[in-house]
Amino acid sequence: MSALLYEASNLLAAGVPQPQSNAPGALTGKVNTVLGILAWAGTAAGVTGVLITGAMMAISVKRGESSEHMSRLGMVLGGCVLVATAGPLVTFVFQ
Repeated sequence: MSALLYEASNLLAAGVPQPQSNAPGALTGKVNTVLGILAWAGTAAGVTGVLITGAMMAISVKRGESSEHMSRLGMVLGGCVLVATAGPLVTFVFQ
């Protein structure tokens, strides 16, 4: 059965076009610069979010309040993972 699926996938994927990149070099350099700045800003925002969430957790513990800081920390860490894996995911899909 798996050999049949393998042959079917080869047959179906045979006609998929593979376009060549022909963007101008100057444009490619500028786009890479902008993407690098955005990646840096995303990383800085993630670190800032973790620091702010940690500070809020420390203040709440000192005051004796309980709140939903772990869910906020989970959201911040999820965003950090998304920012960190965005480049490799796009590279994997498009190359």
